[in-house]
Amino acid sequence: MDPEALRKICLSFPGSYEDYPFGPETAVFKVRAHTAAGAGQQAKLFALSSMDPQDFYVNLKCEPSLAVQLRAANPEITGAWHMNKTHWNGVRLDGALPDSMVRDMVEDSYDLVVAGLSRKQQAQLGWARLGAPDA
Repeated sequence: MDPEALRKICLSFPGSYEDYPFGPETAVFKVRAHTAAGAGQQAKLFALSSMDPQDFYVNLKCEPSLAVQLRAANPEITGAWHMNKTHWNGVRLDGALPDSMVRDMVEDSYDLVVAGLSRKQQAQLGWARLGAPDA
């Protein structure tokens, strides 16, 4: 996986965009739903990455029990630096993990963040809850 591939994955989700609040060396990927009146809702972070091929990593939200399992099975996955280590994994992207696994972790992070949005915001993003009855 390279920085452009990660960027493409992160920006493939509805409502996602890239921001640089910490400077040009750290890409922050957020999700935001928009209201009908055009006023934006507060954005929520789902991925943060160095985007530096020499020190390439991404921080991703993760369910706590899964985070423990992933860290135990993969030395490339640790508690995320400067983040709540119970809920965020730091993933070193040096080629040791399959791209499909990284994509799944990014998608899981996005889903966890969107699950915390209001139902109206989820609907605006076209996101459906797992196990929710069909409308």
